[in-house]
Amino acid sequence: MNGEKMPDADDRPTIKVAAVSWPGVELEPVATPPTGPEKPARTRRTRLLLAGGITAAVLAAGIGVGAYAYAGDVPRGTTVLGTELGGRSKADAARALRAELERRAATLNAPIALTVGTRKAELKPADLGLAIDVDATVAAAAAADAHAVSRLVGSRTVDPVVTVDPARLEAALRTAMGDQGREMTMPAIIWTGTTPKPVYPKPALTVDTTAATEEITAGWLAARPITVPLVEKWPATTRAEVDRLVAELARPAVAAPVTLTTDGGSVTIPPAAIARSLRFSTDDAGTVTPRVDVKRLRAALGDKLTKLEVAPRDAGLTISGGKPKVVPSRAGRQVDAAALGPALLAVLPNATGRTVTAELKPAAPELTEAALAGLGIKERVSSFTTQFTGGLSSPRSQNIVQAAKEVDGTLVKPGETFSLNAHTGERGYDQGYQDAPTIVGGKLVPGVGGGVSQFTTTMFNATYYAGLQDVEHKPHSFYFSRYPAVIESTIYWPQLDFKFRNNTPYGVLIDTSYTSSTITVSIWSTKIYDSVKTEYGPRRNITQPKTVYLKPGPDCIAAVGSVGFAQDAYRVMKKDGKVVKREKFSWRYDPEPRFICAPDPDA
Repeated sequence: MNGEKMPDADDRPTIKVAAVSWPGVELEPVATPPTGPEKPARTRRTRLLLAGGITAAVLAAGIGVGAYAYAGDVPRGTTVLGTELGGRSKADAARALRAELERRAATLNAPIALTVGTRKAELKPADLGLAIDVDATVAAAAAADAHAVSRLVGSRTVDPVVTVDPARLEAALRTAMGDQGREMTMPAIIWTGTTPKPVYPKPALTVDTTAATEEITAGWLAARPITVPLVEKWPATTRAEVDRLVAELARPAVAAPVTLTTDGGSVTIPPAAIARSLRFSTDDAGTVTPRVDVKRLRAALGDKLTKLEVAPRDAGLTISGGKPKVVPSRAGRQVDAAALGPALLAVLPNATGRTVTAELKPAAPELTEAALAGLGIKERVSSFTTQFTGGLSSPRSQNIVQAAKEVDGTLVKPGETFSLNAHTGERGYDQGYQDAPTIVGGKLVPGVGGGVSQFTTTMFNATYYAGLQDVEHKPHSFYFSRYPAVIESTIYWPQLDFKFRNNTPYGVLIDTSYTSSTITVSIWSTKIYDSVKTEYGPRRNITQPKTVYLKPGPDCIAAVGSVGFAQDAYRVMKKDGKVVKREKFSWRYDPEPRFICAPDPDA
């Protein structure tokens, strides 16, 4: 062309291809072939084909490496606790990890050396609820890596997923802490008459459970000693905030009366009633929240509100002619409690304008006849009677009867727990109770409410033979022959209580009755079991009483004494002729000394 000579093919420039490397693939470098007479240079087409072939080889090698790295569910190069899980399916990886855990069982189950505060302890991992979740660990190992290329080269270590039982861990740490710690003093405002008294917060000295959990799980896997320090934990409400509540709310609240007006008339709320109803509630975090308890306010106002309101009455049951009879419910008309509480709380800080307007609204009973009928209270399920002496005129008998009257007709709905202390409240002189013998400090002494334990035992047996769930009871320290051994209960305000739970799908009605020498408690509901009986084991570890001489006087109560012993009682419940439940009750009675009200002749 144009007379110029085109260069010969061997004269064209050689294309240079740099050496390319890829992880896990070795390629020989491609160099410029020599030219000249020894060996003709390749044509351009040949060189392009060569370059394209190398590129394709490199890509193919890369794809092969990727396929190799991603083989199985778990990427290759992934280890847990030193065990290679890469390239395996999840099922195979789980088997391999479990095998590794079995090999490490001695180490993983060995006691953990723990220092809590300044106290050292050794705790078993199982006691702390420590375990390795194999399936969750394998899932973490199989999870896609954020940097895909890093999965093609090198290796990665995945930490095992450790689970812990928070309740067991906290309980174990508290035990290990012992008496080094102290409970948090919660902030509060209490009333002495109409004078507010601040209770200032103090910090707990305890374990930071969250930090301790992290330290323990890490130390457990590393098989190293663990130190858990004690830390102060403060309530949410500070001392300054308590002072502010006293100054800005509590004191002004009782500085003057408040007038409550309704469309049915007006009522003056005196400072004493305000103090009884203004409550400062503290939650578990130590946050103090003021509120007006309208139920307490009603009780404090007494007859004043009854002139304006008509209280609703729930449907109830009485036993008539050996059958439960429905007492109809009744609607009422009351101050709107939901609105009254916040409205009253808003004016209490004010020196003037202390008037609250409330609306009288229809008040429906909580339990209607229809709802009552649905509870299935149709038959007497159990009944229990105990004997007492002295006739109805004795103080002890009066206390038994008083408790029976307060409980009579009580309805316990399915799932509810009945507490005798909560139901009667404190049993004092103002509540109609009298002094009678009661056990205090291992001997009989006069005490207000003595004899209520006999009612408690009677009621406990009635619920026991009804098959209801025992929640709390405590037998007497000494054995009294008037009660069934083991299956009996004492009570003492506020430390000792009797509680049962209605663990049936039916309502429970408590019916009480008495004569001049007996107290009876019956449970009405729908029968769950065909029979409930008691089987006793033999008495064992029998101990004889000693003789104790007491100073004569009005407070000295003589006793003949009784032996001490241990015994088991089994509650056996049958249905359709088969035992469906068997529960063990055990108790050990101390020997009751023979108390003599006289000087010790050997002294």
